[in-house]
This record gives sequence, C-alpha cells and structure tokens, in this order.
Amino acid sequence: MTENQMSGRPRAFLVGLEMRGYNPALDIEDSLEELGLLADTAGLQVVGQAYQRKSHPDPATYIGKGKVEEVEHWVNELGVDLVIFDDELSPRHQRELEGVFGEDVRVLDRTELILDIFAQHAFTHEGTLQVQLAQYEYRLPRLTRMWTHLARQAGGGAARGGAGGVGLRGPGETQLETDRREITRQIAALKQRIEAVREHRERHRAQRRQTGIPIVALVGYTNAGKSTLLNLLSGSKAYVADQLFATLDPTIRRVEMPNGQEILVSDTVGFIQKLPHTLVAAFHATLEEILEASLILHICDASHPNVIEHIHVVDKILREDIGITEIPAILVLNKMDAVGRDEQTTYEKLLADFDDPLPISAKTGYNIEALYGRMNEALLKYKRLLTVEIPYTKGDIIAQLYSDFIVLHEDHLESGIRLTGQIDLDKAYRYADYIAEDSDDLENRA
Repeated sequence: MTENQMSGRPRAFLVGLEMRGYNPALDIEDSLEELGLLADTAGLQVVGQAYQRKSHPDPATYIGKGKVEEVEHWVNELGVDLVIFDDELSPRHQRELEGVFGEDVRVLDRTELILDIFAQHAFTHEGTLQVQLAQYEYRLPRLTRMWTHLARQAGGGAARGGAGGVGLRGPGETQLETDRREITRQIAALKQRIEAVREHRERHRAQRRQTGIPIVALVGYTNAGKSTLLNLLSGSKAYVADQLFATLDPTIRRVEMPNGQEILVSDTVGFIQKLPHTLVAAFHATLEEILEASLILHICDASHPNVIEHIHVVDKILREDIGITEIPAILVLNKMDAVGRDEQTTYEKLLADFDDPLPISAKTGYNIEALYGRMNEALLKYKRLLTVEIPYTKGDIIAQLYSDFIVLHEDHLESGIRLTGQIDLDKAYRYADYIAEDSDDLENRA
C-alpha cells in the first residue's frame, strides 16, 4: 500500500487543457499547480496529473480520445477516486467522462471544487446562504446527468442494450422534473433571503456613512496575506492559515491611524483565476462592501512566482465583475520577508511595471509606517480639510453636514455649529456660503 493510500484522503487526478489562441492568466502547468492547492484545501490527495494542448475542447469528452485513454489508465493504476478538470465542464462532458471512468470515480471540474471549498469555509449565516445559492445554480443544469448516473447504478444493462433500465425512465423523468422544480424554488427562496441580507448590509453601510469614518477595503488574490495585515493593523485575531480561501466571510475592524484618524478596514474573500460566475453573483451582496470604500489596498504576495498574473486577475475582477473603476488604490507588495534571490527579478519587475507599489511584510511589520503614511495621503488627496459655521436655523444643511464630513472637531456656539472635518472635493460646494474665515489658514497649516 502506498503512502497516499495510507493517508485515508480521497485520491484525485488532475486534468488540464491548454487551448491554442486562448491566453489564460496562468499557463497550464501553473494552473494545474494551483488546482492541486485547491484540491489539498478541500482535503484531497493529488496522486497525478495530465494535460493536453488542443485548438478547442472535444465536444464529447473535453480532452481528446487518446488523452482520455491515458487518464483512464492512470485512474485504474493509481486507484483514483476523483478526476478533477481545471475548467468548467458541460453536463455532457461530465456524463461522457463518468461513463468512461466508471461509476466509482467522480468527475469534478474546477467550479465544483471551489464551491465545495467555499461550503467548508462558510461559517456565518450569510456566507452559507451565498454558497448554497451558487451550488444550486451550478447543479440545476446538471440534474439530468445526476439522474443518468443513478439509473446506471440501478441497472446499467440498458446502456449496453440489456433490460436493466426498463421501468426507470418514467419515474426517473418524473423525479427529475420534481427535483428541477424544487431546486428552482430553493434558488428563488435563497435569492430572496440574500436580498434581505443585502438590504441589512445597506442599512449598516448607511449608518457607517453617517459616522463619516473612511472605509479601507483589503482585496487581493487568495492567500496573499490580507487577514494577517488586518490583524496587524487592528490588533485583532482574524483566522489565518496558509491555505487558499482560509477565510471566506467578510470582516470589518476599526483601526486608529498613527495621526489619530479612525478608519474601518474591511477584509474580503480572496479572488482566484477562473472564479466561478455563480460565486461572483451569489457573493455580490458581500462584494458591494468594496464599492463603499474610500480606498482600496490591493494586497499581493510578492514572493509568489505568478504574482504579476495574480495582480491582473484581481484587477480584472474588480473592473469587470464588480464595476470598480474610480476608487483610489494602493498596490501593496506583501510577504517581502519571503522574497529571496529567486524572486528578486519578479520583485524588480513589479517595481518597474506598476504605479508606485509599496513593499511591506504583514508578518514582520516591515514598512507598516510607510503604509500608514500612504493611506493617509490617499485619503486626504480626495478630500478637503474645511471649517464651516452653520446657523441652527439651517436644520437641513446641518443634517447633510454629518453625512458629508469626516468630523475632526465640533463646537456648539451660541448662533450655530462650528465644525472642522474632511469632505470630498465634489461635495465642498454645498457649504461655500458657510466656510469659516480661518478655514483656509487651517488647511494650509495641516
């Protein structure tokens, strides 16, 4: 018995396809290495891999006939429990491949594997709802394949011309329609509950806007060190592990900057190449937190050999899937303590190719004061320091005041309110008639 078999973990074999003319974020070898890390995170033991280069996927089995036979050989030779493909498979692909590999071998794709990991790591009610929605939407078009698999187990002779499947078609189709209606009902119910979560989050965001405290969102590729940085900035103990998607549920912490300004730091789920669209849609209520940010810290692992590709993946998701184009961002090169000679060339390329990236180590605290300085500079860049005096008779203006300003100092005078704070440049015009005489002097002194 091999060491892998003795481990007790289900054995997985990885399969990839590199299509000519298609430029993915990672090349096929690196993509399969990442798929292996995902499998490990899901509790699987990777025992082998294979890949093929083709102009397009095979319509029946995704990879070509010869490669299918090669994978079948290794499945039997290594005692494989699961064959995992690096891209999303169609229901037909999965059905045909399961027919080749046998009923004891499951065929998964990257999407289903990521959904399983998310299901393992969703600890809050909100996270569980979002994962369930993504799983149901993935499974709905694959119900026919699932029932075909059950029918084959019950009496696979029909597929070979025998009578083993007689009597299964009618009840199977009836049950299939019942299951389809039930899943459709579950999807509608989950969307309704997630909408309630979204509205609840929006109320919380409105309350945070009233406080005027800026929000700094941590985003980045999975396992880039966002939770470690959050712990360092806030003194909290968010869960940290050297795994892909170690944390899933969003976390917000209050942080006091060295200059005394308070900010809220929001940690979001890590991104990854080929992130399933069902997940992005299901987690949109959570990802909307980023849209409320005053500043984005794009955290990347500077020691990772594919860090440049990771940066492009995150930028693409922020821009195309979430719709973020205007929020200022700082590229933070984390894990500098792990950058050795082999990674030095990549690090130098990062400094050359990207706009003023900031090297730090959240693990050792290296350059964190510089990070605070850059954050403060970025937050001030898009705001004006202003002192206004507003009469008590202008109740509507005073009410708007606390929504627009980050309040730094406030006095209640006999005639009205005198307030000093930071305000977005595009909102300052609202208070042009109430600017105190010494406001500009105060801004120059700051």
